[in-house]
Amino acid sequence: MSAPRHAPRDRGFELIHLDDSLLVANKPAGLLAVPGRGPDKQDCLVARVQAEFPDALTVHRLDMATSGLILFARGAEMQSQLSRMFRERLIGKRYVALVAGKVAPETGEIALPLIADWPNRPRQKVDHDIGKPSLTRYRLLDYDAGSDTGYVELEPVTGRSHQLRVHLASLGHAIVGDTLYGGREAERLMLHACLLGFIHPLAGQPLTLTSNPPFRSASDAILPPDLF
Repeated sequence: MSAPRHAPRDRGFELIHLDDSLLVANKPAGLLAVPGRGPDKQDCLVARVQAEFPDALTVHRLDMATSGLILFARGAEMQSQLSRMFRERLIGKRYVALVAGKVAPETGEIALPLIADWPNRPRQKVDHDIGKPSLTRYRLLDYDAGSDTGYVELEPVTGRSHQLRVHLASLGHAIVGDTLYGGREAERLMLHACLLGFIHPLAGQPLTLTSNPPFRSASDAILPPDLF
């Protein structure tokens, strides 16, 4: 199934895909996905989307510091269907990140249980006694010896809060810009949700949507392959 892209407008986000059932938007880093507490935290992606598409409803989220693709349902029935697909892991997700050092081995899995670090919220932490099972698959796409940074593809099999950030930091490869978990300082968190793939609930055809990370040029972004 084709994934039409729409010409950029002054709407505060990039619209990646639109049809009668759902839409996908590209969230900028630094923008909340949903409203926070207080009048100063009402500007968010869902509010911007709903200003143009009032029937758009939230299905999943990204951290404020993370950029990339977010899927919205159009209407309550589609929200229920897409939420079920997320729960049943029928929607594939890929991220890319710049991390400290060269991850070795170049492909692998990180299975470390996570739980909220309550005295230091919003931090999460690894806890082998009471943490929730968490699994991330990774693949090294590129390495730059000059800056000693790796460009890594990430697949969050589970969806814990800050999962990718904590898992990488626990390996000694914190995401660049992630000072919450010991990463080197940068102008932003170098983490981007670059790909969503699933069978369209109504059309019944594969739909794969991609977005190049803003911290890599389009010519060398090296996006992961399609999921289908």
